[in-house]
Amino acid sequence: MGDNAGAVALTIVLLVLIIFVVIVLVRSIRIIPQARAGVVERLGKYQRTLNPGLTVLIPFVDRLLPLLDLREQVVSFPPQPVITEDNLVVSIDTVVYFQVTDPRAATYEIANYIQAVEQLTTTTLRNVVGGLNLEEALTSRDQINGQLRGVLDEATGRWGIRVSRVELKAIDPPLSIQDSMEKQMRAERDRRAAILTAEGTKQSAILTAEGERQSAILKAEGDAKAAILRADGESQAIQKVFDAIHKGNPTQKLLAYQYLQTLPKLANGTANKLWIIPSEIGEALKGIGSVLGAASPDSPFGGLDSDAGTTGTHAGAPAASAPPAPGVPPAIPGL
Repeated sequence: MGDNAGAVALTIVLLVLIIFVVIVLVRSIRIIPQARAGVVERLGKYQRTLNPGLTVLIPFVDRLLPLLDLREQVVSFPPQPVITEDNLVVSIDTVVYFQVTDPRAATYEIANYIQAVEQLTTTTLRNVVGGLNLEEALTSRDQINGQLRGVLDEATGRWGIRVSRVELKAIDPPLSIQDSMEKQMRAERDRRAAILTAEGTKQSAILTAEGERQSAILKAEGDAKAAILRADGESQAIQKVFDAIHKGNPTQKLLAYQYLQTLPKLANGTANKLWIIPSEIGEALKGIGSVLGAASPDSPFGGLDSDAGTTGTHAGAPAASAPPAPGVPPAIPGL
């Protein structure tokens, strides 16, 4: 019985020893992931900062604090009421981008760096926006972001934290102010639309008038050129007829005959009510009388003398008739 009790006791001791060795190994060998850092305390005092990789600690002497994330972190803070310079309360949402650069300072210089960044952001935001009116606060986000980043980065530097960016997600003025701003923007858009419409109408009228003026000018120039061309054509035609007549050397008989053939054309047309005989008819008849009347006494013009408007018994007999009154065409036999 004594041997059995000794064996059981030895087995228990071995098991306890094995468990102790396993615990010591687990507490001695630690693996630090990438982008993480660990702070080691030895007997309650800072000893070193562990970098990513495998490390060995002294069991029951060294204590590894919770690992710190070295990546850039994004923290969105709830909306904060801020009073502007013109005594309007606006609600501002902020987002802070920061990164832990010194694990030792982030562990021992500040108790809760995330809460500290939030409170510092709120107070700095109130100081910055408090010096701006509502319109400046709405249109100066870059300026506000730059001022916040400068103040936060300077204050958090001793905490081992680097603030890279500060963004304002939203700036919400009171509902009454939003309604007034919407009405103002609507009125401004209506005014711009009216101005653009008037400018368009003005430009359209100007272009239309300019087009009509150019059209009238071009039409007048075309009419002038057409009139000139017609006049040149008529002049050339008259000149050619005149040259042709002179080159043909027409006799007085032919001219008198052509003259008589042209007379009936003067009475053409239904609108002609009065036929005026030109005074030159006497000269024409004189030529015809001298040709036809003198040549043949039986001809229709045999009784005509060489003087227009007179009759005789012989072609060579002198005429004893009075000259026609001024403005009265000579008489034509048979008319």
